[in-house]
Amino acid sequence: MSTETEIHDSIERAATSVGPVWPLHSFVTANPLAGFESRPFHEAVRMGGRLFGGHGYPSADVFRRAWESGQIDPDILAAELADHGYTNDPDALLTRMASAEAEAEAEAEAEDGADDERDETPEDRVDQVLTKWLAAFLDEGQADWPMPNREQGFYHAVRTLARYDGELPDRAAFGSLPDDPVDALERLLSDHPKAEWEHVFEYHLAALPGWTGLVRQRVANGGAWQSSYPITLAGYLAVRLALADGFGSPLAPPEGADTEATARAAVDSASDEGDDGDDTVPLPEVWLTAWETTYREELVAAVTDEAEADTEDADRPAAQLVFCIDTRSEVIRRHVEAAGPYETHGYAGFFGIPMQYKGYDADVAVDACPPIVDATHRITNRPAGDAACTRDDYEGWRRLREAGRKALKDLTSNAVTAFSFVESAGAGYGAALAARTLLPARVADALEAADRAPGEHEFCEPSVAYNPDAHGPLREGLTVDEQVEYAATAFELMGWTEFARVVVFTGHASETANNPFESSLDCGACAGNPGGPNARVLAAICNDEAVREALRDRGFDIPADTVFVAGEHNTTTDEVTLYDRSVPQSHEADIERLRESLATARTAAAAERMGSADDDPSTGVRETERRAADWAETRPEWGLAGNASFVVGPRDLTADLHLDGRSFLHSYDPAEDQGGAALESIMTGPMVVTQWINTQYYFASVDNAVYGSGSKVTQNPVGNVGVYQGNGGDLMTGLPLQSLLAADDVPYHQPLRLSVVLYAPVDRVTEVLDRHAHLAGLAANGWLSLTVVDPEQDDRAFHYDGELSWVAREPARAAVETEPAPTKPRPVADD
Repeated sequence: MSTETEIHDSIERAATSVGPVWPLHSFVTANPLAGFESRPFHEAVRMGGRLFGGHGYPSADVFRRAWESGQIDPDILAAELADHGYTNDPDALLTRMASAEAEAEAEAEAEDGADDERDETPEDRVDQVLTKWLAAFLDEGQADWPMPNREQGFYHAVRTLARYDGELPDRAAFGSLPDDPVDALERLLSDHPKAEWEHVFEYHLAALPGWTGLVRQRVANGGAWQSSYPITLAGYLAVRLALADGFGSPLAPPEGADTEATARAAVDSASDEGDDGDDTVPLPEVWLTAWETTYREELVAAVTDEAEADTEDADRPAAQLVFCIDTRSEVIRRHVEAAGPYETHGYAGFFGIPMQYKGYDADVAVDACPPIVDATHRITNRPAGDAACTRDDYEGWRRLREAGRKALKDLTSNAVTAFSFVESAGAGYGAALAARTLLPARVADALEAADRAPGEHEFCEPSVAYNPDAHGPLREGLTVDEQVEYAATAFELMGWTEFARVVVFTGHASETANNPFESSLDCGACAGNPGGPNARVLAAICNDEAVREALRDRGFDIPADTVFVAGEHNTTTDEVTLYDRSVPQSHEADIERLRESLATARTAAAAERMGSADDDPSTGVRETERRAADWAETRPEWGLAGNASFVVGPRDLTADLHLDGRSFLHSYDPAEDQGGAALESIMTGPMVVTQWINTQYYFASVDNAVYGSGSKVTQNPVGNVGVYQGNGGDLMTGLPLQSLLAADDVPYHQPLRLSVVLYAPVDRVTEVLDRHAHLAGLAANGWLSLTVVDPEQDDRAFHYDGELSWVAREPARAAVETEPAPTKPRPVADD
C-alpha cells in the first residue's frame, strides 16, 4: 500500500469521530455522535464526553420535573430500576444523581478557573490562527472583501498568503511546504510511526469539531461553493499540523489526551469494570428509558385502539392534501380535516424528487432533497409563455427591492460610507428600526401588503421536461419514464389507489426575521430549503397526460377529473398558499372552497399553537404574523421542538388523536405493499432522517454548550456558514437555547429518543432489518425504539428486542386522547 493511500485511509477513519455540520443557509439537523451509532447509546455518550467534553443525559432536575409532573409512570420506573439492580427509592436516586452532577460541575468550574489563569499555550495559538483562516476561506457570500486565491483550494491559498500573516512565527516555512498536502503530511509526520498517524489525525480533527464538521460535510456533499473553492481534510490537516509545528505544539496527542481510539478503550474498560448498579447502563439512562417507555406505551395503546376500531367507507373526499411528515404538519392536518370533507396524508417533504433547484432570480442552485440522497436532476424556474404581464410586474418589484437592499448593504457595510450614511439617513433609518422593534404587528401588515406583489410562481413553471441540450453538472429535467417512476413511488409509499377531484402536494417553509438559524425551520427533507418547488414539480408530473396514462397501466386509475395542485405551508403563520396558476376553469370553484377551508384551518391551528383558542381565535393569527415580522423575536416558532415519535401507517390510526405536534406521520397501507418495498423505502429513508432530527434536538437539549449553540443573544454569525459564541473560536454545531427552552432552565423540548411505531406485519419489518444491519443496530443500540402493530395478528403490538426478535406488548392504559381532537394549546415562551 502506498504512503498516499495510507494517509487517505487514516484520515477517512479518523474523520468518523466528528459529525458533519451543515452551513447556516441550509442547516440540516444531524446526530452529533453519528460516528458512534454502531455502539450502544451509553457507550457513545461516554465517548462523546471524553472526546468533546459533552454530557449525554438530562440532568437530575429535568428528570425530577418529569417525575413530579407525571410524565414518568411509577410502575414503569420501578420495573426499569429493578431490572438494572437499583433498590433505592426514586427520590433518593435523584438526590444521588444531583449530588454527583454538582460535584462534577464544581470540578469543571475549578478547571475552567485554572484555564483562565494560565498563560496562552501553543495549542491556543494554533486554534486562533487556524480559525481566522477557516472563517476567511469558507465564507459563503457574507464577506464584502473575500479572501484571495480561494479558487486554488484551502491548502494552496493559505500557503500562498501565509507570508503576509504577521501572527505566524515562521512565515517562510509555509512557503517551503510541498505542493501536495499529502506530501506535506508525510514530511511533518516523518518522526512518527505510521501506526500513530490515525491517532494524530483524530486528535487534530476533534480539536475544532465545528469547523472540521463543516469541512467534512463540504467534502462529502460537494456543491457550488466546494466546486469553486475546494477544501479537503488532507489540506486542512496539513495546514493545522504545519501551524502546530511552527508554534511548537505537539503533533501527536499529549499523554492523557483523548482520541477516538483512547475514548473507545476507556469506554470498553468502564464497561468491563461495571458502572452503578449493573455493568453496562448508567442510572441516568435507566430514568431516560422509563420516561421514554411511558410516552411510547401511551402512544402505542392509543394507536392500537384506533387500529381495532371499525372504520366506515368514506365518500370521495373533496380534496386530498399531502403534507410533509414534519411534526408541525400534525397540527395543521387535524384542523384541515375538521374544516371540510378532506383527507390528509404524510410523505417526506421533498416529495421523492432528488433535485437541485434554482429559482427564477436566484444566484445559485440549492439541493432540495435529504442529505442521504444525491441530487440527480436540475430544475430551474422559468417564465411561462402566457404570463408576460405578470412577469413584467414581478420584475419591477424585484428591481425595486434589490436596489434598496444593495444600497442599504453598501452603505452600512462599507467602512467609508457607513458613518455618512448614519448621519444623512439616521432619522429615517432610526424610525424604521424603531418600527421593527416597537411596532412589529404594523410591520407585519406592511410586509403582508408587499407580499401581494406578484410571486415568481405566478408566471414561472419548473423545468420538469428532460432537456438533453442543457449542459451542467446535473441533467436538466426528468424523462417521462423517470416522472412515472417518481409519481408511482409516491402513491405506493402512501398506499394510494383512489384519488379526489383535487390533490394538493403541500411543501412547507418558515418565515422569520433576523434569525441565523432560519433554515433549520424550513424543510429538513429539502436540505433546509422551502418545499414548495418540490411540490410544484410533482404536481406538474402528475398532471401530464402521458404520465397519467402510464400510471394507469401500473394500476393507478387516476380519474379524468382529478387535478393536481402544489401548495406551501408557512409553519410560522400556518397559512397555506396554493400555486394554482394552471388550474382549469372547471375546478376554480373547488379551489375557492378549499382556500376558504384552509383559512379556517389556519385560524384554528394558530389559535392552538398560540394558546388563544378560548379567546378570539383571530388573535392567534395576529400573534403568529407578529412573530414572523418581529426581528427581536427569539422564538418565531418552535420548529420541531417536542418531537418524540414517528408513526407509519394509515391516517385512520391517528386521525382522532391529539398528538400535540410531537409525531412525524408517514402514510402507509400494508395491504397495498405486499412485497414490502414501500416499507423498506420508508425505514431506510424517512426513519433515518427523523432519527437524525431527534438526536440533534436531544443532544442540544442535554448539553447545549457542547452540542448546541448557546443563546442567540450572544451569537455572532460568521461567513453565512455558522455562529460563534463571542468573537471567534470554533463553530457551534447545533440548535440555540431559544429553540429548546420555554424559559431559563425550563425545558420546552423533552429530551427523549425517538419512538418508532410501524403498522405492518412483524415478519415484513424483520426482513427489512435483516437486510439493513444499520437499522437493526439503531434499535438494538438504543438510538431509537421500534414497535410494530401487526394487522395480520389482530393489531397486536410487538417491541423490538434485538437480534431480530420481538416481545409481545402487554396492554397498558392509554393517556393519549382518543376522542376527536380538541384544541390544546402548546406553551408559548415569554421572551
